[in-house]
This record gives sequence, C-alpha cells and structure tokens, in this order.
Amino acid sequence: MGDQIQFIVEKLNQEPFRKSYNLITFDSLESVQLLQLLNDVLGEIDPKHVVDIREELPEQTAKRMLSLLGILKYKPPGGASDLSAFRQGLVTGSKPVIHPLLHWLLQRTNELKKRAYLARFLVKLEVPAEFLQDDTVADINKQYEELMEAFKNLHKECEQLKTSGLSTAEIRRDISAMEEEKDQLIKRVERLKKRVETVQNHPRMLEIARQLRLEKEREESLAQQKQEQKNQLFHAEQRLQRAQLQLKEMHHAVVDSKPESLMKKLEEEINFNSYLVTEKLPRELESKKNSAYFLQKVVAEPAMSQSDLDALEIKINEVNAQMNQLIEKRMMKYEPIDSKFSMYRQQAAIISRKKEAKAEELQAAKEEMSSAERQMLQKTSQAQEMEGADVLKGDEFKHYVNKLRSKNTFYKKKRLEIAEITAEYGVLQRTEELLKQRHEAIQQQLQAIEDKKGISGYSYTQEELERVSAVKSEMDEMKGRTLGNMSDMVKNLNAMVAEKKASLAPVIKELRQLRQKCQELTQECDEKKIQYDSCAAGLESNRSALEQEVKGLLEECAQEESNYRYINCMKRNLEVQLQRAKEEMKAYVSSDPQERRKAIREQYTRMILEQENLGKKLREKQKVVRESHGPNMKQIKMWQDFEQLMECKRECFLKQQNQTAIGQVIQEGGKDRLVL
Repeated sequence: MGDQIQFIVEKLNQEPFRKSYNLITFDSLESVQLLQLLNDVLGEIDPKHVVDIREELPEQTAKRMLSLLGILKYKPPGGASDLSAFRQGLVTGSKPVIHPLLHWLLQRTNELKKRAYLARFLVKLEVPAEFLQDDTVADINKQYEELMEAFKNLHKECEQLKTSGLSTAEIRRDISAMEEEKDQLIKRVERLKKRVETVQNHPRMLEIARQLRLEKEREESLAQQKQEQKNQLFHAEQRLQRAQLQLKEMHHAVVDSKPESLMKKLEEEINFNSYLVTEKLPRELESKKNSAYFLQKVVAEPAMSQSDLDALEIKINEVNAQMNQLIEKRMMKYEPIDSKFSMYRQQAAIISRKKEAKAEELQAAKEEMSSAERQMLQKTSQAQEMEGADVLKGDEFKHYVNKLRSKNTFYKKKRLEIAEITAEYGVLQRTEELLKQRHEAIQQQLQAIEDKKGISGYSYTQEELERVSAVKSEMDEMKGRTLGNMSDMVKNLNAMVAEKKASLAPVIKELRQLRQKCQELTQECDEKKIQYDSCAAGLESNRSALEQEVKGLLEECAQEESNYRYINCMKRNLEVQLQRAKEEMKAYVSSDPQERRKAIREQYTRMILEQENLGKKLREKQKVVRESHGPNMKQIKMWQDFEQLMECKRECFLKQQNQTAIGQVIQEGGKDRLVL
C-alpha cells in the first residue's frame, strides 16, 4: 500500500499535474479533495471531464465517473460482489476506493487516453427496434455504422503509418535525389533559353505561346461553364417535373380526402398488419428455424462423397414415389365429392393460398414503394444541394428592379428617420443623466434634512406607500374588468351552445336514423358477402376438380392419338416390306431370265462375284509389288547416289571455271602495269 501511494505521489508531482505533494499531505487530503484529484486525472484522460465537482451533485459526479470507468474497462479489486460498495465509496470519496483507482489510472495514462479518444467515436448508440422501423431512421443508422467502420479503418492505417515510419537515411537520400533532379531541371531550362535566344523574334513567339495557353485555359473554362449551364437546365426541368407531380398529387389528395376513405384505408392496413403478425411472419419464422436446424445438422455431419449423394438422391426419389402411391390410394379410398369436409378443406386451402399470394404481392409492392420513396427523397436532397437560384427573365426582371428601387428609397427614408431618432435618443439620454444627477443631489439634501429633523426614511416610506396604493388600485380595476369580461364570455358561450344544440337537433335525429340504416345495410352486406364467398369457394373447388379431370382426359386423348399414329406408321412399313418380299419371290421363281436378273438376290450375287474377282486381281498386284520392292529400292538409292555425284562434279567444274577467270584477270592487270 505504501509503494502504491508513493507511486501516485510521484506521478502527480510530474507533468501535467505538478501538484507538489508528499506522502503526508497526500494522505491528509479530505474526501472532496480526493474526488477533485480523481476528476482532474480523468479530465487529463478525457477533456470532457474537466469540471469542478462542487458545481454538480454527488450522484451526477459518480454517474459520470462510472460511465468513463466502464469505457476504460476498469475492474474494482473486489470483483462483481463489491460493486455496490465501490459505488458508495466513489460517492463518498473513500480512500480504499480512490487510491487503487488512481494507481491504475496513472499506470497507463497514455493507453487510457487513446481508449477514451476512440470511445468518443466507437461507442455505438443503441436505437430501439421500434424506431428502426422508420426508413429515415434506419438509413441514418446504417450511415452511422458505415462511418464508424470507416473510422476504424482510417485509425488502423494511421497507427500503421506511425509505427512504420521512414528512416532518416531514406529521407536524406530522397532529398538529395530531389536536389539533383532540381539541378538537372535548372540546367535544362537554361539550355532551352539559350537555344530559344538564337531564334529570330523569340519574344514574339513566346508571347504567342503564352496567348495560346491562355486561350486553351479559356476554352476549358467555357466548356465547363457550358456543362454547368446544361446541368442547371436539367435541374430546372427536374424542378418543373417535381412541381407538376406535387400538384397532381395534391389534386388527388383533395379529391380523395374523405373520412370514410381514410378509415377504410386504415382498416385495410390494420387487417394486413394483423395478418402479417399473426399468420405469415410466425409461419415464415418457423420455416426459417427448421431450415436453420437442418443446415446445422448437415454441417455437424461428416463430409459426404458423390456416391453418398447419389445414394441419398435415389432414396429420396423412392420415398417420393411411395408418398405419391399412398396419396393416390387415399384419394381412391375417400372420394372428395362424397366428403363434405374435404370440400371445405379444399376451399380453405384455396382461400389461404390466395390470401398468401395477395399478401406477398402487397408486401412486395410496399417494399417497392418504400424504396422508391427513399430514392425520391435522396434525389430530392441531392437536387436541393445542387440546384441554384432561379433566373428572372423579361417582365419579371423589370418588376424585380422596380421593386428593388422602391425598397431602396424606402430604406433610405427609414435610415434618415433612424439617424434622427438616434440623435434624439442621445439628447434624451443626456437629459436623463442630468435629471438623475439632480435627483440624487435633491435626495441627498432631503436625507440630510430628515436626519436633522430626526425622521430619516420618511420620504422613502411615503413613496413606497404611494406606489403600493397605485398598484393596488390598478389590480382592483383589472380584476373588475376581468370578472366583467368573464361573465360576458360565459353568457356568450351559453348562448352559442344553446343555438348550436337547437340547430343540430334535427341533424342528430336524422343521423341516428342513418346510423341505424347503415348498421342494417352493413349486416346485410356481411351476410351477402359470406354467402358470396361460400358460393365462390364451392364453384372454385368444382371448377378446379373439373379442370383436373379435363386435363387428365386431354392427356389420355393425346397419348391414345400418338399410339394410333405410331401403329399406323408401323403398319405401312410392314405393308411395304411385305410387298417387296412378294415381288422378290415372284422374280426369283420366274422362268424368264430377264425377270430373274431383276431379283435382288441375283443382283447381290453378281456384286459379290465382281468384288471377289477384284480382290483376286489386287492380291496378285500386291504380290508383284512385294517381289519388286527390294530391287526397286536399291535402284532408287543408286540413282540418288548418282545424282549426288553429278552435283558434286558440277560444283567442282564451276569452282575451276571461277579460279581460271580470276587468274586471267590478274594476268591482264599485270600486263597493264608493265605497259604503263
């Protein structure tokens, strides 16, 4: 404990606290001083806590400190069992609670500063679920979470850059390289200047180049202005379209703004929401839970090979086939026409399917409408940020100028009046000061006279009595006026109520009759609607049964028709084959040789003989080729060798001719030198 206090004192005597404590003075601090010291340490960690605890209640101080300690993740020494004692000690400034807390804070001040800084941006605000149903709140919350993630990434990058800084040697090398590059650029500029100075009229050419650059910049600015004007025109057209759309919506709202229609819409919306809450959403939730359970079960099982998957698929097909057979048997055993319950079940199933389909369509339409509204709001906000003021044209601009001139003259006139009033105010203010001074002097003289006469305070008491009597008379007069006004108002209200009752009596009587009639009509309408729904459901079930029967008969008819066509085609093929067989037998047993030659058997016999003769000739030719193959190959090789030999001789002959021609040229050159 002594080491702990000594560490606290040393840290408090250093920067940034500079308290100049010793062990005795620190130990003699009172509870309020200890709490203020703890608050100073917390204020160093988080600047929001730099406050004077004497200006706030102890409960507020404890709550503020506990919230910051929760963010800093401080755990009291006693654990979770002594949390109430820790809170009580923090409120009262107990030393056994404050000393360990100061020791913990001063040990890791830099780390806690960083944590408190991050907590300002990363402690998430909890939004209730009912508020998140609003699209605007949900979008803002989503944007808030995205910004929080972006801050996390940026902070990580910043920390990485701080830890992975460049060394001084690398920075020096970069600086020297940039200086060398700068010297090279200066030399290059000087060389270009010297080269340009040799050109005629170089100042004029430089001026022309400068003008060309300026014109290009002007062209870019004009193109940018043109694009901005196009954008302004586009935004103006969009504003016009929005205004027309708003006008149209307002017309529709005025037409449809009746209490009955509003009540009807509200009832429809309530019915739809109750259906979603009681039927649709619980069923979807149950299906999601089942699918999640099955998926977890699949994940928990070991990995399966393709053969296992094929076996499972075969098993599933078999089970489905068995289910279909059982359903068919059941349908054959219990005919739906004779069973009233089956008809009602079928009607209920049809109605529930229709209801689910319409609910899904309505939900999809609402989602689409909400997304369209969000897009419209987003586009509207973007347009409001980007659009400028409207440009006045023609008569509107002239009217605006005239109005501005009239306002200018009015402004000048009022300005002169203000100057006169200001001057008069200065005079009155000076007069007031002089009168106050005279009044004070007279009051002092009067006070001196009262002191001499022994009646000091008489004038002040008289003024107070006069003022109180004046106030009392004003209050009495005001009360009398108020009572008179209230009585008149009550009379008027009673008269108005009686008049309204008299005027509304026949209307109320008629309204009662109309309400009774409306109830009767509503009851009759509900009965007719129930009858209509039951009749429609019965007709729908009969129609679906007839449609299934007709569909089965049509399929059976199509199957029988296809069988008939197939059998007819097979019959024709067989007839053609039988006719060909008869003609073949007739030609084969005929005594006429010409007829027998036409038979297919004879034709195939002749073709077989021709092919056999051709095969014999080819085999003989193959035998001759095999016998003469060896000598022929030798002869080919001899001819190739002979060709190579003749080629070699030709090359030698050409080389000899070239050498002879070169010798003759050399001899002729020598003779020419001798002649010279």
